[in-house]
Amino acid sequence: MNVMSSLIWAGRRMELSQQNLPSWTLFLAVCAVGIGGTFQYGYNVSIINAPTQHIHKFLNETWTSRYHKELNPDLLTFLWSVIASIFSLGGLCGALIGGSMAIRLGRKGALLMNNIIAILACILMGISFPTGLFELLIIGRFLIGINSGIGICVQPLYIGEIAPKHLRGGMAMGTSIFLTGGILTGQIIGLRELLGGETYWPLLLSSSCFPAFAQLLFLPWFPESPRYLLIDRGDELSCAKALKRFHGSSEYQREMEDIQRERFALDGEKPKKPWQLFTDRGVRWQLITVIVMTMGQQLSGINAIYFYATYIFEQAGISAEKIPYVTLGTGACECLTALTCELYSWVPYVSMTSIFAFILSFGLGPGGITNTLTAELFIQSSRPAAYMIGGTTSWISFFTIGMLFPFIVNELKQYCFLVFLLECSLVAAFIFLVIPETKNKSFLEIKKEFHKLNFGRNTEKKDTELYERRQLRDEF
Repeated sequence: MNVMSSLIWAGRRMELSQQNLPSWTLFLAVCAVGIGGTFQYGYNVSIINAPTQHIHKFLNETWTSRYHKELNPDLLTFLWSVIASIFSLGGLCGALIGGSMAIRLGRKGALLMNNIIAILACILMGISFPTGLFELLIIGRFLIGINSGIGICVQPLYIGEIAPKHLRGGMAMGTSIFLTGGILTGQIIGLRELLGGETYWPLLLSSSCFPAFAQLLFLPWFPESPRYLLIDRGDELSCAKALKRFHGSSEYQREMEDIQRERFALDGEKPKKPWQLFTDRGVRWQLITVIVMTMGQQLSGINAIYFYATYIFEQAGISAEKIPYVTLGTGACECLTALTCELYSWVPYVSMTSIFAFILSFGLGPGGITNTLTAELFIQSSRPAAYMIGGTTSWISFFTIGMLFPFIVNELKQYCFLVFLLECSLVAAFIFLVIPETKNKSFLEIKKEFHKLNFGRNTEKKDTELYERRQLRDEF
């Protein structure tokens, strides 16, 4: 009897553990969207660091050939900052159009079309050196930034909508995994033994076409977001087919019921524009959370490390021949602060270790959670607009850091990362005091958690009804 009970209990545990794992279709879909989404973003953040000296030489030689005089060092720093940070300006443009593309073309369609931009960018960057036109390099970096801005907006939107609620957090970590995988891959490919040498750096920058081709090859085999199909398109049959592929014939009905409840709650509400969210009291604190979290993610200093690792390690006192390999170590971790080097020979390596700890803690926290949280805090009608606002905030912060950080390094030297300390502390306090737990909750349940913040803890039922009537009036 005891043996039989043990076997039954073991069978139930195995069944529960299987339910807590994604299907192969879900897992492969995450891989297909990730390779052309956050992988592309991480890859292009990191590969620009390896050819720093070669691009400086290219700029100097091109300028001398054109104008028959030496390039001023301050102007060289400015041009290098533009090449590095124009990527984030392109990302801002991508974030502004990513939500609209996701609504008009669908989540899957937007990701597929996005790869055309990446391929064009790679062509321009690849021919910049043989043509002697550094302007093509700037335009190419701008276009690959647009590609990354769209990808980092639409990918977590797609993953958040196809994932069952008990797996949403784990699956959404695929966003962070592919981002850091892209960073690490870019750092490996950027080693001087591979494509980081003086001869091959144009090939390094144009190698972003390979993730684009990979997504064009694999993503068409997977369904569109079921929530988009039912709520936005009203196509119940296609939604059911997509859910069966993602969750299996025996499990899809539960997800279908959850989507139908959200559709009923929306009552035909159309996708909102970003500016409408700023006047919508019902999403006030969700919007504040997204803005604070995305600003905190960028202003933590993490991308300053990836963009300007060579500068940082030079100022820390690491020898030039070791810097590419030390930089490679930053991609193997993910996140929290590189503090100082002093006058002793061993301290540069303490500074290096601090950077690794910085990166590790970032990956455990904001690197994996921020984009996931945006999907969870908003229902279907507000979600694309929320990603546009979050993406815009993120890329403006990113651009600001990209432009200012070389000058911060020049002025503050080993103390350059102290400017991020206060910001990290304030964001941590905000997270602790404001954001509720979202684990294993539906989108509607999370919306109810924020209701008290948005309307006050002593809100009467009539206040809620008044808000809902105003929403219906606005729709008409």
